[in-house]
Amino acid sequence: MEGQSGTAVSDFVERFAAELTVAGMARMPSRIFACLITDDSGVLTSAELSERLRISPAAVSGAMRYLIQVGLVAKEREPGSRRDRYRVVNDVWFESLARRDEIMLRWVRVLRDGEATLGAGTVAGERLAESAEFFEFMAEELNGMLGRWREHRAAQAR
Repeated sequence: MEGQSGTAVSDFVERFAAELTVAGMARMPSRIFACLITDDSGVLTSAELSERLRISPAAVSGAMRYLIQVGLVAKEREPGSRRDRYRVVNDVWFESLARRDEIMLRWVRVLRDGEATLGAGTVAGERLAESAEFFEFMAEELNGMLGRWREHRAAQAR
């Protein structure tokens, strides 16, 4: 990132990271994700991220644990080396939302168990039932949206 374009890219990374932070992602994972997604290769080592963002390797490590856990970034070995590198997941937004679908369905199961435990006729049991119904609805809608996105992408590729 040299010269004016490097400054413009750095500014964009920080602006996008700020938006991710406002949406609820912690600041350091936001900055690292924004840096990765704006790199042409989408792949950077810890050292490269540290240098570009002027942060410590420990900060990269902690943020990467989160980004890997939520499925936005994958960790891989650099060929012929013991160094790790980090890659933005292919179709990152699609994959992120697909994982949310799985999470919502797990929540539905737990909420239904809670409803049974508390009793369907109790105020708390009804609250859990409504929550489960909401997440069932959202998961179904999300699944339909993801299917329509696949169709849209396939039509674009033709």
